[in-house]
Amino acid sequence: QVQLVESGGGLVQAGGSLRLSCVAAGRTFSSYAMGWFRQAPGKERQFVAAIIWRAGTTYYADSVKGRFTISAARNTVYLQMNTLKPEDTAVYYCAATQRYCSDYGCSVGGAYDYWGQGTQVTVSS
Repeated sequence: QVQLVESGGGLVQAGGSLRLSCVAAGRTFSSYAMGWFRQAPGKERQFVAAIIWRAGTTYYADSVKGRFTISAARNTVYLQMNTLKPEDTAVYYCAATQRYCSDYGCSVGGAYDYWGQGTQVTVSS
């Protein structure tokens, strides 16, 4: 059983920073890529960022480019979020896949097989 456990969410003022972490726990787990998605109340789930483990290739949604950075080490993926805006408020989910993806493919939720429970990020204006 593979579990993805997110942490690091919270309440922050606009312009502030947060770092989310996602640990893959359980049996030996090797994923091809990991990603972050978010869902705000009343809105659809939205891609945020993804990273290909071996190559280190990263992908970002246009709305977060230049503000968010995804990175990975061992069994943990991070999302450093800077210059946060109220519209970044959402539940952030970590996801992992053992299947190949690239470019747009890594931004699609259906490409991922494992999901965390989510961590709330609230940005006040």
